[in-house]
Amino acid sequence: MSDNTRPGPLQYIAYSYGKVLPPAMHDWVRKDLTGKGAQRRTFFRVAIPALIILAPLWLIPTTVYMHLAMTALLFVPCLYFTHALDKIYRAHRLRQHGLDDSLVNERARERDARIADDYRKRYGHHDAES
Repeated sequence: MSDNTRPGPLQYIAYSYGKVLPPAMHDWVRKDLTGKGAQRRTFFRVAIPALIILAPLWLIPTTVYMHLAMTALLFVPCLYFTHALDKIYRAHRLRQHGLDDSLVNERARERDARIADDYRKRYGHHDAES
């Protein structure tokens, strides 16, 4: 690609599975890992290889229900842990690229900024004194 701020198709696939992109693409990486849809993208980056690994189970001669049971028994916990560890994984990927891992909460902070401002206006800023 002529635009060095976005990865090409092969770079994107390599990045999706652990490759660190050059510093010129760090802004794109930040948006990818913290922007809208970041959790969904992480989910698919885990789900697609998991399905490819589980696909050979469907070659075993048995009923459709047994295929579904075998696949679900492995796939559902994979999805559960993907959801549970999403922020940890995205923070790790930010650190890999030399970015601040606290950016992983950037959208939530922006979304809740008005609520936090209202709280400060009502109750003032209090430091923990314990």
